[in-house]
Amino acid sequence: MKRLIFESEHEQLRASAKAFVEREIAPYAEQWERDGIIDREAFKKAGEAGLVGFYMPEEFGGSDIDDFRFNAVVIEEMAKFGSRAPAFTLQNDVIGPYLKKLCSDEQKERWLPGFASGEIIGAIAMTEPGAGSDLAGIKTSAVLDGDHWVLNGAKTFISCGINADLVIVVTRTDPEAGHKGFTLLGVERGMEGFERGRNLDKLGQHAQDTAELSFTNVRVPAANVIGEVNKGFYHLMHNLPSERLAIGVGAVAGARKAFEDTLVYVAERKAFGQSVGSFQANRHKIAEIATELDIAQAFVDRCIQGAVDGELTAVDASKAKWWCTELAKRIVDTCLQLHGGYGYMAEYPISRIYADVRIETIYGGTTEIMKDIIGRDLGF
Repeated sequence: MKRLIFESEHEQLRASAKAFVEREIAPYAEQWERDGIIDREAFKKAGEAGLVGFYMPEEFGGSDIDDFRFNAVVIEEMAKFGSRAPAFTLQNDVIGPYLKKLCSDEQKERWLPGFASGEIIGAIAMTEPGAGSDLAGIKTSAVLDGDHWVLNGAKTFISCGINADLVIVVTRTDPEAGHKGFTLLGVERGMEGFERGRNLDKLGQHAQDTAELSFTNVRVPAANVIGEVNKGFYHLMHNLPSERLAIGVGAVAGARKAFEDTLVYVAERKAFGQSVGSFQANRHKIAEIATELDIAQAFVDRCIQGAVDGELTAVDASKAKWWCTELAKRIVDTCLQLHGGYGYMAEYPISRIYADVRIETIYGGTTEIMKDIIGRDLGF
């Protein structure tokens, strides 16, 4: 089914992104998997290619583009290569909006040029050992001391936590104010008391560094407050819809790539004198996947257009996030089954995709949280 939301300039970026993947990711991906981290040079090369920070103001090295369709193109081309692609989605769709919309003029001068060039890698630290989806459980705190905030606490499961030069830390600055007492602090590499723990060993997504972070009496300048003091929760809620849509976009693109690879396999693989795909049971599974992907794509494209028009709601983003990630998980499982025993072998990409896709229904807000948001909107 032809997609209607993209124009010629979006497809030009898609061609550039595809070429970048073939040139700067594919040759190094296996090494990154073994290392458990992506080489920082990949982010710099992406900056040179205009694949990160392109939406930043021109004076800071961007093109000042405010069109989520460009974001979607980068997400889709990276998703086709799976978790071994650098975390451009995290940079463009999670970190970037906080920096562009909330930073002071002085902060923009300090951080945006490096971010747009790929020299500054960002991360956001929300999750804690005892607080995941329930942000009210966050215990990391900061106390104002003169012109510095003294930060103490620990975070875990932080994507790009090892590579990050700038970490947006969600911290409690008013312990009596509940969700009205959070502030976002920009913690920079090298600040005394800021330590990185393990690069966590995960089920999948091995090339993506995921870290534990700790903060012991870290003196963060008041000039590093991102947004407004005690408004951190509102800043998070404003950005979460586009973050969740980005995950949905990537889930559909990744599932479609897994499906396309599987179509090739079941056409070539023979059993009992015919292709595996030509058996009626398998042919029906293939038909179901093709249909479900097109239906999911239609809804995701409508949400992308909603983001472009400024009409994307938290509820619609939650629908896209949970439905597309659950669908991707189910499709990849079926694709592995269609590979038979070979699907369980590490040499076949479907086995890695199977491990990688499992986290998508968890990060960015679990499926259960997404359904709760939707249910509450319906009055329950």
